[in-house]
Amino acid sequence: MIVLGIDPGSRITGYGVVENSGNRLVHIDNGAIFTDTAPDFPGRLKTIFDGLMEIIARYHPDQVAVENIFFATNPQSALKLGQARGAAIVAAVHCGLPVAEYSALQVKQAVVGQGRAEKGQVQKMVRALLGLPEIAQPDASDALAVAICHINSYGLTQISALTSRSNKLKTSWRDIKL
Repeated sequence: MIVLGIDPGSRITGYGVVENSGNRLVHIDNGAIFTDTAPDFPGRLKTIFDGLMEIIARYHPDQVAVENIFFATNPQSALKLGQARGAAIVAAVHCGLPVAEYSALQVKQAVVGQGRAEKGQVQKMVRALLGLPEIAQPDASDALAVAICHINSYGLTQISALTSRSNKLKTSWRDIKL
C-alpha cells in the first residue's frame, strides 16, 4: 500500500509518499508545494491542487492521509488553512482516492508514542523509521509523519472493522428464532 501524506498550509503544503511493504516502511519521496508565486489566494489553492494532482499522477498512491486543522488563535489563518486542506482533499477525491484525516495529537502518538511530543522528536523519529540520510524539510517531515500514522492506524482500523462485522454477525445469528 502506498500512502500520500499531506501537511496542508496556505503558503507551504508538505507531502510525503510512503509504502507499507510487509512490516517495513519504505520512503518513496517527500517535498513541499510553495504557493508564494501565486498572484492571489485562489491562485494559491490552485497551486496546491495542481501540485498534488501531479504528485498523485507520478506515484499512484492507494490512499491519502491529511492532517486535521489544529487550534489556531487567528480565525483568518484557520479559514485559510481550512481552504488549503479542502484543495488537498478535493485533489485526492478527484482522483478517486480514499482520504483519512488525523489530528496532530494522533500523528505524534503514532510516530513517537506520545501525543505531546515536540516537533523535533517527530522529525527524528520519521528519519529513523524511514532510514532517511537527514531530517526532511519541516513540512515534508510532517507529511511523512501523517503517512506513517495512516499506515500504522490502517491495520488497526481493518481489525476493528472485522471485529465489528463479526460481532454483528453473532448478534444477528442470536436473534434468529428457530
